[in-house]
Amino acid sequence: MIRIAAVGDLHYGAGSTDILRPSLDRLPERADLLLLAGDLTRCGGTDEISVLADDLRRARLPVVAVLGNHDYQSNMEDDVRRVLEDAGVTVLEGEAVTLEINGRTVGVAGTKGFGGGFRGAHGTDFGEPEMKAFVGHTKMLADRLEQALNSLRADFRVALLHYSPIETTLEGERLEIYPFLGSYLLAQAIDNAGADLVFHGHAHHGTEKGRTPAGIPVRNVAQPVIRHAYNVYTLGTAPSAVVHPSKEAPAALRTGTGSSA
Repeated sequence: MIRIAAVGDLHYGAGSTDILRPSLDRLPERADLLLLAGDLTRCGGTDEISVLADDLRRARLPVVAVLGNHDYQSNMEDDVRRVLEDAGVTVLEGEAVTLEINGRTVGVAGTKGFGGGFRGAHGTDFGEPEMKAFVGHTKMLADRLEQALNSLRADFRVALLHYSPIETTLEGERLEIYPFLGSYLLAQAIDNAGADLVFHGHAHHGTEKGRTPAGIPVRNVAQPVIRHAYNVYTLGTAPSAVVHPSKEAPAALRTGTGSSA
């Protein structure tokens, strides 16, 4: 059995050390791997990500992350990635990593993803250059995710995103902003390549559990949704959440808004 701790939308900054730090010391007793589903900072500053990086040095287990839209805000995403990697975190964007855990291999393919909407109410790369660029960006990232998943030769394969690949985990958000919270193209890529479990964040007012059209389990681990420092899920049996690491949400938990998730 592989135990995966997962959380997204931590929105770290000055004074954020009480979000994860109190739970990190005992994390290796509860999980074998920590996945971070983007929006790790408030505005993508290196000062903000440095606070999280300092905390993650205490994790004592593999950490894999993708970035989110907030992490791109200051146009310093390469620096944000470098700070995390200097702290031992593997950061993915259209890439994959394979880890050996408890005698088994776990492959993680990651991308930030992007928007565009879902079947029956989605954008297309037709018309103005701006629309072509918007949907084209999602297509490019979905293609890279599919290629990354296909490249994995592992006992278990996990897709890690920030934007949602399905509508179900967005339930609770305003319908008007669904196109800005995810895209069916991401689920299509995952279903084409195959995976055992999918994580995403971004939808602060969404729902935790859903499935892709092909039936692959999807979990929205945005912290305002799970309301814990992280949730722990298992592979090796049917993917499921185990006991929460604590009964109370972190003191610095923010609910945020759907439009800026």
